[in-house]
Amino acid sequence: MISRTHCLAIGLALAATATPAVAKDRPDPYVAKGEAVTCIPIRSIRSTNVRDDRTIDFIMNGRKLYRNTLPNSCPSLGFEKRFSYQTSISQLCSVDIITVLWNAGPGLQPGASCGLGKFQPMEKAAK
Repeated sequence: MISRTHCLAIGLALAATATPAVAKDRPDPYVAKGEAVTCIPIRSIRSTNVRDDRTIDFIMNGRKLYRNTLPNSCPSLGFEKRFSYQTSISQLCSVDIITVLWNAGPGLQPGASCGLGKFQPMEKAAK
C-alpha cells in the first residue's frame, strides 16, 4: 500500500450567519446511537461541522453522522471552524491530531494542534 498524506481544510460556511448567542440557543437535534468507534474512513467523509472548541460533527456518505468530542479544548477551533489533518492511512482515528487553520491575510496559517477523541455515531432525535 502506498502511503499518502490526506489533508482536509474546512472553511467557514457563508450561509451560517446566526450570531453565536442564537446558535447556542438552538437545541441539538442529535442523540448518541451505539458504541463509539476509534476510526472512520476518510473517503466517506462528506463534510464537517465544527460546533465549538471541543466538538466536531463528521457528516459521512449515506447521511451518517459521527460526533468527535476532543479530550481537551482546542483554542480557536470553534471560532475559526476549519482545521487540517495528516494521516498516512485511509482512516481518521482517535490517535490523530488536527491543526486549527487561522485566516491570516492572503492565506491560512496553522494554529493550535489538538488530539481527536473517539467518534460517536449520532442520529436525529425522535420528535
